[in-house]
Amino acid sequence: MPVIRLPDGSTRSFDQPVTVAEIAANIGAGLAKAALAGRVNGKLVDTSFRVEADSEVAIVTEKDPAALEIIRHSTAHLLAHAVKELFPEAQVTIGPVIENGFYYDFSIKRGFTPEDLEKIEKRMAEIAKRDLKVERKVMPRDEAVAFFKSIGEHYKAEIIAGIPSNEPISLYGHADQWIDLCRGPHVPSTGKLKVFKLMRVAGAYWRGDSKNEMLQRIYGTAWAKKEDQDAYLHMLEEAEKRDHRKIGRQLDLFHMQEEAPGLVFWHPKGWVIWQQIEQYMRKVYQDNGYQEVRGPQILDRSLWEKTGHWANYKDNMFTTSSENRDYAVKPMNCPGHVQIYNANLHSYRELPLRLGEFGSCHRNEPSGALHGIMRVRGFTQDDGHIFCTEDQILDECVAYTALLQKVYRDFGFTEIIYKIATRPEKRIGDDAQWEKAEHALMESLRRSSCDYAVSPGEGAFYGPKIEYSLKDALGRVWQCGTIQVDFFMPVRLGAEYVAEDNTRKQPVMLHRAILGSLERFIGILIENHAGALPLWLAPEQVVVLNISEHQADYAAEVAKQLRGNGIRVSADLRNEKITYKIREHSLQKLPYQVIVGEKEKASGNVAVRSRKGEDLGQMSVAALCERVAREIAVRGGAAASDLRSSI
Repeated sequence: MPVIRLPDGSTRSFDQPVTVAEIAANIGAGLAKAALAGRVNGKLVDTSFRVEADSEVAIVTEKDPAALEIIRHSTAHLLAHAVKELFPEAQVTIGPVIENGFYYDFSIKRGFTPEDLEKIEKRMAEIAKRDLKVERKVMPRDEAVAFFKSIGEHYKAEIIAGIPSNEPISLYGHADQWIDLCRGPHVPSTGKLKVFKLMRVAGAYWRGDSKNEMLQRIYGTAWAKKEDQDAYLHMLEEAEKRDHRKIGRQLDLFHMQEEAPGLVFWHPKGWVIWQQIEQYMRKVYQDNGYQEVRGPQILDRSLWEKTGHWANYKDNMFTTSSENRDYAVKPMNCPGHVQIYNANLHSYRELPLRLGEFGSCHRNEPSGALHGIMRVRGFTQDDGHIFCTEDQILDECVAYTALLQKVYRDFGFTEIIYKIATRPEKRIGDDAQWEKAEHALMESLRRSSCDYAVSPGEGAFYGPKIEYSLKDALGRVWQCGTIQVDFFMPVRLGAEYVAEDNTRKQPVMLHRAILGSLERFIGILIENHAGALPLWLAPEQVVVLNISEHQADYAAEVAKQLRGNGIRVSADLRNEKITYKIREHSLQKLPYQVIVGEKEKASGNVAVRSRKGEDLGQMSVAALCERVAREIAVRGGAAASDLRSSI
């Protein structure tokens, strides 16, 4: 007689083992109809799962955070079912859930076309309307291998053959019409799958190995509610318009080419943005006790062996050799900073010692992972390392969080998501060290009045970390900042300080970055602002336009005055219609257009037009300079206001 404890604290008793579906029906017909799965003693299960002993049970409906993953997993099966009905010769391989959707890989001689996707999606809807029961069965491994071979699914047979022989094989089918290998859980019937869309086709090697067959990968998205999917598709449309690669070309900021994969060619306008960010961050260093340093690009193999990178990260490092010595181009800056620290003997009175570097790093990322300037092989970090005592960890983390918040506000980002990654199963150091480090990170966020989530076991093997993610104008989340507590590298590389009792001790090393990769952060900024960067970051802040050639000299003089006041300005003196010039520079998303005609020339004033198309009227050059200076001074406030009014 199992006793079922429900989330509200109430209990229900049953005379015999009972399924999750029966528990839902016992509670109410509405809940039974809405049930997608169950959670028994914290584990997600199918509604057909039989509860045989006293348990805590929750019914998973579309309101549950876990529902989307179950819906998407089941929709991936729906996709595979539809493909097999339309293309019986196709072999089904793997189909996991991914962020905002799912994909499934198929082995098929022909390539899927956009027309095929339409047919497949239509067939998926037909199968969903059949409301087929989703059934789970278990087979011994060898029997399952033989079964999938018998129906021509050799990839599935290969996957199952790699599973230990004593492990039962879980299969899910749609009534008797289709079956697949899967751990589950899944929705109770195909009729629960109502909101989905196939997005695109891509190539993918079997098991990710380029030596294997190229498979056809179909990507899709699925949601509990149509309005959620509509919002997601709208966001994708907006994201396409804001794609930093497209805007980078339109605004002449940068380009990339085949001869330098994963590396960026910065054009003059793009490099202005870079310099504004770097100089801003350099001031942040100076104002917050950091000493800027510069380490070498290439370090001897022996150093990377000491840190563990040569053994564990070599495939991602660019290596070279000279005079019978092996070297690696640095993928990160930390070992170099330890060498700078080690160049002198430090007293406890010098700690915390904060070192910062705009460190150029290179990582041998797979070509398929490269994405504009968001994912590159050569990048620069606003990298910093704090050498401190154990007792100083908490205060340093509190100060760092406050600093990061200010920096993000200045760039127009006010919504930050905080996550703490804690000790993994495989780790070094004793639990007392980990306890102190994790407590300091959590307490630092509490003192900063920050709500945070915990990611158990996702810390590095040498220490926990806080991950700081910002949310952009489209609601997308970008993980940028981090602070990581490291008891490990200082020991391996022999870093020491002289303690108050005159003994030698190892410092704690805090790895921290606020923006992360500058390339990636610029890409985020471009997409967040749709290319209309806030005034202080805009490559060109003002353009001066003359109405006719009679005002060319005056326009040039105005541009000279603005330039003399530190404003980034250009003058368009072409003999073109003023409406043409206004339209052209509007597409370049310049913050201000200054127009001069005979009236302005005679009065010594300028007519000012904002990026939003507002006619700000006539004003003196001095008044314009004052306006620009005020807007630059408020940084994030002006940027946020400008952004809200432009979307």
